[in-house]
Amino acid sequence: MRTPTWSVVFVCLLLTSGLASLVTATPPRSGTEDNGLTENETATLWSRDADAYLNETAYRQRYGESRTPIQQLANGTDITFTRPPATAATWTRNDFRDLSAGNSQTSLYPDHASLTSGRFIDDAHATVFAVHPSTRGHLEAGDTPLYVAPNGSVRGFVDYRVRIPDGHHSNRSSITWELVDDEISAVRLKSDDDVIVRTGGSHTPVLAYQLDETWRTTLTLEADIHVRLKQTTTTTIGNRTQTDVTYRTETITVADSLDVEVYNLHASAYDAAYPNGDTGVAIFQSRPWQGYTLTEDGDSRVRGVWRFYTARDPRWDRLTQATATAETEIHSEALPVYVHAYPSRIGPRAEPIRDGPIILDSWGRIRSSPHSTIPDTVSVEVLTQSYTPTYGLAVRTDDLDLDALRVSGIVRGVDATPITSTVGTPRELRESQLTAEVVSQTTDQATIHIELRDTETGSPIDLTADDRHGSLNGESGGGYLTVADQRVRTNESGVAVVTIDQPGIYTARYHPGTWLVANPAYVSDTATVRWHPLGTLDGWVGLLIEVGWQFIPFVVVFYAGRQILQFSGPRDDSERYP
Repeated sequence: MRTPTWSVVFVCLLLTSGLASLVTATPPRSGTEDNGLTENETATLWSRDADAYLNETAYRQRYGESRTPIQQLANGTDITFTRPPATAATWTRNDFRDLSAGNSQTSLYPDHASLTSGRFIDDAHATVFAVHPSTRGHLEAGDTPLYVAPNGSVRGFVDYRVRIPDGHHSNRSSITWELVDDEISAVRLKSDDDVIVRTGGSHTPVLAYQLDETWRTTLTLEADIHVRLKQTTTTTIGNRTQTDVTYRTETITVADSLDVEVYNLHASAYDAAYPNGDTGVAIFQSRPWQGYTLTEDGDSRVRGVWRFYTARDPRWDRLTQATATAETEIHSEALPVYVHAYPSRIGPRAEPIRDGPIILDSWGRIRSSPHSTIPDTVSVEVLTQSYTPTYGLAVRTDDLDLDALRVSGIVRGVDATPITSTVGTPRELRESQLTAEVVSQTTDQATIHIELRDTETGSPIDLTADDRHGSLNGESGGGYLTVADQRVRTNESGVAVVTIDQPGIYTARYHPGTWLVANPAYVSDTATVRWHPLGTLDGWVGLLIEVGWQFIPFVVVFYAGRQILQFSGPRDDSERYP
């Protein structure tokens, strides 16, 4: 039976900006609460707050203290992360202790709670407060799954109030009601229809779960609420008074469900050796993942397109305090915070930046931008166009320890050692030799003969033989050539012919297909060729003729001028006097 006394402490939610109205709930000012985080860590949590910057002078005048650079930055914008931070779970775990239920005559609930009422029980609910570790993925419009760790905790809030019937009094009889006992008798957590955790009754249950073999499920928080009332009926007949005592009970079950995807990280790794000693590595995972490390010390690493921010669940900003006679809205004393993952315009990155791994390619089903799923108050560099979510990522590196390969997920603490796989025979990377020369030309155009061969064997490399190569992302496993803004492929003799009509220096480049599907696979090569019409005798003759035609008007004018001067010029004396 819970304590009959109840009190609600109003939380003074102070704005770091100082400009937003208290009509909109805002997070507490950094340093005003002890939630297991430093002031700087706390400042990074609130990506849903209003980024109305309050300068440092005004801040000191208002609060009598100064802020750190991180606190000032967080006051004017939102801070993002390259990996899922632990701050959201830490804050939520500690702040959850501030969540208190009402007394037997008062129920406290958020607006999104599913309320249930019976004969004696009213405004009852069981509502999921938070699930951690977890990350809300912003994949595209209409697709924002909540990824939860295979092993984690669900925090819930259960509350209700007891409706005690009014008594009845008359000259001959009276009926009175008295609350004997009320309790939350049991709390359960279900995965779909299976109960996976049972615990005793609590207004703020914490249920640890394990979902190692589940792909996606519906988590349901259930609570059984039981009340027992005493009904006393007194009847007076003449001088005799009879008293009857009856006990009435009621039990109801309240629940809240949450659809989740269990983030089981199972990655596959592929590798190949380059002729110069470098190693190619590609790792695939069927869900979004953060990146992977290539060395034991973790200095050499690659990350995908995903970045992260943290934000509160605004549905818990305010609670309703309900009694038999009134409903009052109050500030919530507890704010759950979640990690959010989004595709960033920064894109995939390798570290170290200058001499680290080289990103070769990324794979994944092209998705539309999830920009519309992120609130306007969140300022992050989310992609606004279609993107590839890097379910696969390939790199070339000279610093690799295959035994140290470690994949990091977008859910905090979920990592995996990739399973090394092979495709057919061991992948072989060879050097290629590309040559190009002008084989015929006129004053208007030239024909370039391009030849691609295997450096080791001298055999031609046929880029049209798609039956010998697999494909990935719609590209032939053999690759293609580019020259003069044209994409071409060699024939079975390893030859391609390109016609150009503009003078210049041209570079032919071989873009080999990925070694993941090509066997043997090759490394890139280039060849340069130049062409100008003056490089031929016909070109010079043509140039002279063209220049000659350009000078004809000048010759005609010169000749005409001489004739005019001869006609109109002064005559000698022999011509003037006979």
